[in-house]
Amino acid sequence: QVQLVESGGGLVQAGGSLRLSCVVSGRTFSSYTMGWFRRAPGKEREFVAAISQSGGNTNYADSVKGRFTISRDDAKNTVYLQMNSLKPEDTAVYYCAGRRYPAPTPQGQWYDSWGQGTQVTVSS
Repeated sequence: QVQLVESGGGLVQAGGSLRLSCVVSGRTFSSYTMGWFRRAPGKEREFVAAISQSGGNTNYADSVKGRFTISRDDAKNTVYLQMNSLKPEDTAVYYCAGRRYPAPTPQGQWYDSWGQGTQVTVSS
């Protein structure tokens, strides 16, 4: 089992940017499809973005397309989420997750490794 540790959250004004990072322990990072999810207060967890093992396939929620970019650096065992043009409705705890299958699925139940989350707050 791998461990995932997110960082990069914080408070930002609407229209601003943040970059989240998720470092994955272990030597098998390249075999993991990685995803980002978020949970806003009082809401269900929702899919944000995912990237395949190879990095060649990505998947985004409609609400973040064109604003967020997911990427990975296998040499650093790290997956990133670059978030631009942030909106107050992006406020949530953001979680990274991993699965040892190739498809960047938006279904959270198919990810078996999760981080503890990092808070992102966007002020209006």
